[in-house]
Amino acid sequence: MTNNDELYNFVELTYKRRTMPKLKINDVEINVTKFNDEDYICLTDMIIAKDGDFFVTDWLRNKNTLEYIGIWEKVYNPDFNYGEFAIIKNQAGLNRFKISVKDFVAKTNAISLFARAGRYGGTYAHKDIAFEFAMWISPEFKIYIVKEFQRLKEEEQKNIGWTAKRELSKINYKIHTSAVRNNLIPKEITSHQANIIYAEEADVLNVAMFGMTAKQWRDENPGLKGNIRDYATINELICLSNMENINSVLINDGATQCDRLVKLNKIAIQQMMILEEVETKRILTDEK
Repeated sequence: MTNNDELYNFVELTYKRRTMPKLKINDVEINVTKFNDEDYICLTDMIIAKDGDFFVTDWLRNKNTLEYIGIWEKVYNPDFNYGEFAIIKNQAGLNRFKISVKDFVAKTNAISLFARAGRYGGTYAHKDIAFEFAMWISPEFKIYIVKEFQRLKEEEQKNIGWTAKRELSKINYKIHTSAVRNNLIPKEITSHQANIIYAEEADVLNVAMFGMTAKQWRDENPGLKGNIRDYATINELICLSNMENINSVLINDGATQCDRLVKLNKIAIQQMMILEEVETKRILTDEK
């Protein structure tokens, strides 16, 4: 497996395991879930957020709603049952007509909606459909839902970016420890001795980047979980990733630990100054 493949797998696994985000309208959390890599929003939560006499079944029996869902299914769902859908659509508008989401999905094989029980249960709709449901409630409510959803996706992209950089740092550490194994560990030493060498090499990077060893950080932060790198900024992680690669090259060149520490510290200072300067310019540009 290549390093790029490993990075992809790390990021994909972390992405799948992350806590599902939520919208927040009028201090009410609206659940969002994934299905086939598409976002589905909880209509049940949307009704609670609006605090009115709205029912999904009333919306679903509306002819305009069914026409929109039918067109959406035609575009995105090759397995949609048009025959059953036509029967349902022809009954729309009749006083006696009423259908639940569960029955609608069972008869038409629709993928635009689904209902589930248990934790995070309720009626969910694909974001395209959920926005139309919000419009049915009120145009103003739709604007708030769309705006909140856009904020959520922007935040999600930031989190994915941080995760990718964190996992890149882990992969480069594997490259770095491989260089240690091949160049610093003498033959036929005990595993305890090997671990001591690994710890010292990890702390070379920690001291160069953070000014302290892993143990010193733990002693100073007894109430925090994880390690020093888990609390690093994105810029620090970028710099650390570069330093790990450079340290591997220096190890292969036979540089002493002392020389490497000095060089890595200078590199850390230089790169952090550049990264922070770029970040400052970006913030100033965004504020204009």
